[in-house]
Amino acid sequence: MKLIKLQKKINITFKNDKLLINALTHKSYDAKNNYEKLEFLGDRVLGFVISKKLLELYPEEKVGIIDKKLANLVNKNKCFEIGKILELDNYILTGNTKKKKKINIEKKIISDCCESLIGAIYIDRGLESSSKFILTFWENYLNLSDVTVVDSKTRLQEYSLKKFKTLPVYKLISNTGPNHKPNFKISVKTKDNKIAIAEGTSKKNAEQAAANQLLKDINL
Repeated sequence: MKLIKLQKKINITFKNDKLLINALTHKSYDAKNNYEKLEFLGDRVLGFVISKKLLELYPEEKVGIIDKKLANLVNKNKCFEIGKILELDNYILTGNTKKKKKINIEKKIISDCCESLIGAIYIDRGLESSSKFILTFWENYLNLSDVTVVDSKTRLQEYSLKKFKTLPVYKLISNTGPNHKPNFKISVKTKDNKIAIAEGTSKKNAEQAAANQLLKDINL
């Protein structure tokens, strides 16, 4: 019954309910049939659909600016926001579900399930349906994307050059996790020895997160 409610919310009826269940199943609930592979696929579908839409919306824009807009539209935070709008935490199965424990679902799991839901829609209903889902729920963010956002690394670089005449220094602390889902831990330091550490699914994302954290720490 719960899944019917979710399907009404996304305006998609699945032909294969098992796909939808898998998309909402964490590995702690089922080590074999879970959302990991669907998340992997959904992340790629999301990136493709948003990239294509941005090129349509901004045909005269430089690739570098398009890339920045894409980074602001396709990330874990946006997926988490969409996941909360869809109330995915009410449907996700985790190890605690078996124990009948009511807990708050982690932000990362909600974000992952948003991507895995896209992957499931793509497999079950094809690119047209998955594109429609993405463009519907990302519509407000796309409407705001005409504002060029200066990314955190660029802001920190400008600050460091202006104040210290040197660039901030990034350092890879660790690279863990499987090849299909790596986790990078990066530090960034300015000349006055202010430092911040953050993690991401790529070196680029981790560097952006570290730069963003340092900017917050110095109230910029």
